[in-house]
Parts: sequence; structure tokens; C-alpha cells
Amino acid sequence: ILFSSPTDEIVAESNNQNIIVRHVDMSSLASVRAFANEILCTEAVIDVLIHNAGVAEGLISKVTSDGLEFTLATNYYGPFLLTHLLINMLKKSDQGRIIVVSSKLYRYANVRRDLSNINPTNSQFNAPTKLYNLSKFMEIMFTQELARRLQGTRVTANCLHPGVIDTGIWRNIPFPLNLVFKPIQWCFRTPEEGSRTTVYLTVAPEVEQISGKYFRGCKVTEINQRVQNIETQGKLWEASRILVKLREEDPMI
Repeated sequence: ILFSSPTDEIVAESNNQNIIVRHVDMSSLASVRAFANEILCTEAVIDVLIHNAGVAEGLISKVTSDGLEFTLATNYYGPFLLTHLLINMLKKSDQGRIIVVSSKLYRYANVRRDLSNINPTNSQFNAPTKLYNLSKFMEIMFTQELARRLQGTRVTANCLHPGVIDTGIWRNIPFPLNLVFKPIQWCFRTPEEGSRTTVYLTVAPEVEQISGKYFRGCKVTEINQRVQNIETQGKLWEASRILVKLREEDPMI
């Protein structure tokens, strides 16, 4: 079946005609701001915000026009900014939910206490998954700090590991390293299978009051103590506000 647009494909899959697709480049702060402004001008409330953008570059890291490392900009800094810009609309919901799709690969990364590795634009060569793993570590730190800051509101924030999914995210891994991924792909989950925990956190009534947790297989799962360091989480938050160029007139969390 050939579809003329993503909207047509989603309508056909869901049998729901009430679908609107808007485009955003999460690696670009300007694009994130333009997208948020469009939502603010056209919608009255947001019930669920799902951060699912994800890229994994090869050996050579790229730097965006905002001076941010590309993988971290897409996976972490863009969602960080968008959450701030849309937070007031989520607070209008009867029970707003923020869901961050992370990964168990966070275990192979760490945010240094001096934050010297949170925007590694001077590093030309990296292991294929190094920046991806770091972005997932930062996402979990962001989720837990966000949940603390949202205490007393009707908005929750949780993150999850969806499983290893065949989405093409590793297509930029260069030859011959990409050969390692070929046999493993037979064991990958389909996107439909990988979306189960995301859907669960979106609609399940039993998680309505749960916030700041990490889910795997639709269940709360314990995570490494390194990623739960409250002091580093707070420092990362403040540094991120500067790197995404939050303005005085922007909503604060």
C-alpha cells in the first residue's frame, strides 16, 4: 500500500479520521520553538506528551547550529526544551502525563559530576553507541528531576525501556561495524511490540499517581544508583536550561 503522507498512513492503521500530523526537528531549538508555538496557538490542553525522538550516529559526532552535539540535541536537549514550552498546557489536563522513551543502554554511560561530558562537541570520534547511551542516561536523570519539580501538580513524568526494536535507528553505524547488528536484528521486537509499555503509561489508570519511575515490560524496574544521584540531576537540569537558551518569558518548571 502506498500512502501520500504520514497522516494517511496513521488514519488507515488506526481507522481514526481525527489525526493531525505536525513536523518538528528535535535537533533544532528553533524548530522546537516553532512547533511549540504552533501547538500553543491551536490546542487548548495537552493530556500526554511522549518523547520518542531518537537517533544514533556513527563514529563521527556532529554539531548542530545551536552548538549542541547532534545525538544529545535530538534525544535529550530538544525534549528538555519542548517540555518547558508546553508544560502549562499539560497542567491544564485533568491528569497530564509526560513519558520519556529511554533505554537500558543507559547502564553503559555516566554523567560526570563536573558535567564535562554533557555536550561533547570537541570529540571527533566516538564508539558507535557512546553518545546514544549517554543521551539515555541524561533522559532518566531529566525524568526524575522533572517528577520532583512537578510534585503537587496533576502532571506525572515517567520513563521506560521499550525493548530492542527494529526501527532502523542503527542505520548510520558504518561498515564493518554494522555487520555486527545484522544477525542480532532477527531477535529485535517489532515497533508494535516495542510500543506496549509506552501505550500502557499513556492510558493505564493504575499508573495515574506514579511519577519519576523507570518502567520495563509495563512494570516499575529498579535502576542503577549512578543515574539517581539527586545532586547531579539538579546540576544537569540547570546546565541544560543554559544550553537550550531558555528565556525569561519561557515557562519554568
